[in-house]
Amino acid sequence: MMDDLGSTLLELVRGDPDAVAEVGGVAIHDPLDRPVLPVGALVLGVGLSGVEDITDLLGELGRSRAAALVLRSPVTLNPRVSEAADDAGVVLLGLTRGATWVQLDAMLRSLLADGDVGAGPGGPESLGGLPSGDLFAVANAIAALLDAPVTIEDRSNRVLAFSGRQDETDQGRIETVLGLQVPDRYARVLTERGVFGELFRSSEPIAVDPVPDRLGDPGASLPRAAIAVRAGDELLGSIWAVLDQPLDDARAATLKEAAKLVALHLLRVRAGADVGRRLRAELVGTALEGGAGAREAVDRLGLKGRPTVVLALCEMRTPADTRTAAAVQVADHANDRQRLTDAFAMHLSAVQPASATALIGTTVYGLLPVSGADQEPWAVRVATDFIDRIGDRLPSIVGVGPTALDAEGLAHARQYADRTVRVLRELGGAPRVAQMSDVYISSLLSELRDQVTVRGDRVTGPLARLVSYDAVHGTDLVQTLRAWLDAFGDVNAAAAVLFVHPNTFRYRLRRLAEVGELDLADPDARFAALLQLRIFPIP
Repeated sequence: MMDDLGSTLLELVRGDPDAVAEVGGVAIHDPLDRPVLPVGALVLGVGLSGVEDITDLLGELGRSRAAALVLRSPVTLNPRVSEAADDAGVVLLGLTRGATWVQLDAMLRSLLADGDVGAGPGGPESLGGLPSGDLFAVANAIAALLDAPVTIEDRSNRVLAFSGRQDETDQGRIETVLGLQVPDRYARVLTERGVFGELFRSSEPIAVDPVPDRLGDPGASLPRAAIAVRAGDELLGSIWAVLDQPLDDARAATLKEAAKLVALHLLRVRAGADVGRRLRAELVGTALEGGAGAREAVDRLGLKGRPTVVLALCEMRTPADTRTAAAVQVADHANDRQRLTDAFAMHLSAVQPASATALIGTTVYGLLPVSGADQEPWAVRVATDFIDRIGDRLPSIVGVGPTALDAEGLAHARQYADRTVRVLRELGGAPRVAQMSDVYISSLLSELRDQVTVRGDRVTGPLARLVSYDAVHGTDLVQTLRAWLDAFGDVNAAAAVLFVHPNTFRYRLRRLAEVGELDLADPDARFAALLQLRIFPIP
């Protein structure tokens, strides 16, 4: 990270970066809602400036085994802060003025993704002698060959990577790197000059004259050379170099070869994202299935030894809807599920960078590491916040499983999350987030319905006699019994539900007791009738 970003975005204030074994993730400090930190976390101290606040946070980070704390430069390094950083074993970094926290967060997560679960045991593969997909390494290699600072940009002129020595360039390049985007005023001038049109039509490097600065002085900026990066007919991006001398044949040839190498790396990054998604889904699925491979899957996901809550996210749409839908609707449903998966993954990674998410079948599973005593309630709040954010655009429900302490517990937690989701779907999505403890009785009734359906059981006893009598005589004795039981024996309330006079209701009650041979004063008889009314599909 310091090699790639140190000369431009980050400065070392205190500590030894080489002493950090591994960065476990990026987290943003929030004093009102402290994030759960992975081991080796790199914490962004947004808005943190007071000595007391900094020293207190350093103490907390030391106890959480965090790797580093980033503060906005210039950082006031007094003896108290220095001592707190040394005692905590936390590296203290400064973020360059002009760069935003969002930009730094995006860059850090991009660098961390290079070592994600997709990497093999032998390390990342190489392309052209450079780590596959490491665009910063590619940018530095091209800069060394050209003897000029370079940026690699996508089709929308967003900066994907940059080399060192950006401090030797002009104000326009510095703004581009700090903003990770070509500033609008420069892009407008280049468009008016036809630079982008020429760049994207040609396969050769082009020379770009200096763009005047804010005061209109062209001498304050430097000329550039640029070349489009293509894979066949597809435009992938471009390479831009700030030159101190005119573009000669040797540099032009170097840029042409560099464009081919960058194209391979960009394709590898794109393919790696798809492969990484599939691999992560397989690891999450293996971890949730249990068995011999669960421990290895949990280890590769970085969740070994971490209490984890299983979240099961489903659309409100029922399977029957999908089976009866047209082919176009089925495709739309699949598209919605993938969007839901991506949104859920982004939400969970924002609150807990070590989380893992995958779409398995029609259910999106999230593995959310937790800590402290408020584990499952915190997971419920995280799920509720996500459901509130997406609203009715993609109506969904979330079942929150119990905390799993190891790989064996994940399969058990998944079953509870699945059972909870089923009940929420049967309830019509009210509520939309729940734990098993919230819907346990409803879940037991669902399982009983499954059992009687599989065995082909039918209603028996007094209730069977009432069902038969209603079918023959066209009466409403079963409905009367249901209303009375639901009203806990309150005749007036039950009569109001059926829109009949209380005296009429009392007559029907006596009649159903006679026909069904049902002792309404017997609690066991009442429970048996109520249970059968809940389990069997009686109109």
